[in-house]
Amino acid sequence: MMKRQPFIRTDWLERNARYWPDRPALTWVPEGTCWTFAQLHAEGEALAAVLAARFGLQKGDRVAILAENRPEHVLLFVACQKAGWILVPLNYRLAAPELAYQVSDSAPALLVYDAPYTGVVQRLGAVALLPLETIRTFARSGATLKSRPAIALDDPLMILYTSGTTGRPKGALITHGMIAWNAFNTIHRLDLTSRDVSFNAAPFYHTGGWNVLLTPFLFKGGHTYLLDRFDPEQILRLCDEAGVTILWGVPTMLRMLADHPRFEQTSFRTIRYAIVGGEAMPEPLIRRWHQKGVPIRQGFGMTEVGVNCFSLPEDDALRKIGSIGFPNFYIEARIVDETGREVGVDEVGELLMRGPVVTPGYWQRPEATAEAIDAEGWFHTGDLVRRDAEGYFYVVGRKKDMYISGGENVYPAEIEAVLRAHPDVADAAVVGVPDPKWGETGAAFVVPKPGRTLTAEAVQRYCRSQLAGYKVPRHVFFLEALPLGPTGKCDKQALRERARNLISR
Repeated sequence: MMKRQPFIRTDWLERNARYWPDRPALTWVPEGTCWTFAQLHAEGEALAAVLAARFGLQKGDRVAILAENRPEHVLLFVACQKAGWILVPLNYRLAAPELAYQVSDSAPALLVYDAPYTGVVQRLGAVALLPLETIRTFARSGATLKSRPAIALDDPLMILYTSGTTGRPKGALITHGMIAWNAFNTIHRLDLTSRDVSFNAAPFYHTGGWNVLLTPFLFKGGHTYLLDRFDPEQILRLCDEAGVTILWGVPTMLRMLADHPRFEQTSFRTIRYAIVGGEAMPEPLIRRWHQKGVPIRQGFGMTEVGVNCFSLPEDDALRKIGSIGFPNFYIEARIVDETGREVGVDEVGELLMRGPVVTPGYWQRPEATAEAIDAEGWFHTGDLVRRDAEGYFYVVGRKKDMYISGGENVYPAEIEAVLRAHPDVADAAVVGVPDPKWGETGAAFVVPKPGRTLTAEAVQRYCRSQLAGYKVPRHVFFLEALPLGPTGKCDKQALRERARNLISR
């Protein structure tokens, strides 16, 4: 009997350029430039060939990019699929010390940067630098790869940094296989077609920018309109003018679209549904979109598990409000208590997931990998969920203290480490508190050193010099000492209650 070989195709554009050569794959909205599948394949091939020749890049080398959303990200992604390199999209919102850590940790052989970040990258250490403007020149050179490495589905294709609870971000390894299986899950669960049209305004340092719809569209043959930033007016205009079929974003984005004056003028005639993730969408906002004829599909995912992990059918948007629905096709899910026992109906426990979309681990972090993924391959999410009698899942909290601000994960431990490094700070704690615009924001409780005087403005200014803007606490309060719980640890529940009371005054 002939031995079966595993499915190992990783060069999607080579095949799709044959299937849909003249169909649009990517449109860069600020310029109106469009790449067909054939053009994206040819330019990705040429880019890989030139970079390999000029910089001696080998399979497994990291290629970092520091830029706001640009089509060059996608060209580099295609080149990495073909050449076996590992793409490292850097967060342009980070402060210089944070960027320096990620560059040092990933050790890229090449760093591509946009002009506004010239000063920053020149201080990041010894690494080959390439201006972003050069990428399209290389991509249009017509060069071809002289040799193609053997690439397996388990080979890494990306490193996406996700903030850690220990104060240091971890680089989640995203493999060729993870991206493929996430595409399968998304196509199957969301009923995607090669005629679907959507936009991408999510930053490329975030898994959503790649894996909510862009990579499934590249796999299936859909058309993505790429924007440099989230612009409600521009997106609403695209809905009618470009025939967008699927909207997506965090509830904050859907609220900003609904609150824009152009919302009432937009017909949404081609929209099939809107995908919402990051946090539960409020019922009044769901109803507002339903009144415009746009069904809402709540979802749930995370960087380390593909990203499209759960989906709520649009017919259940109101009946099961707050639910994330069911696991997607190639994902197993369990809810367990602290002993590992599966909990019953409506009991709260930690969500565990398993399947081909789970990361093999964190870049150069074996301890963190072992802590997150058990011997049976279950990824321990840290999210607390419950499942009702009909099998619908609900997120009820987070096992650790992470909060979500405008769709961005924020880990208090990282901010606390920065605050404690201030020469006038003896101790500090940060908690997430509700915010009408961003969903949640940070409240910092700071204990000054004896005899030292601090102001909220000075604390925030210091944080801005060390952290991305969305991590800077919006509220700063001062205490003589942090409240302690029975175990001697900081009582963060007491701080949350105190913060809410202080903010509501």
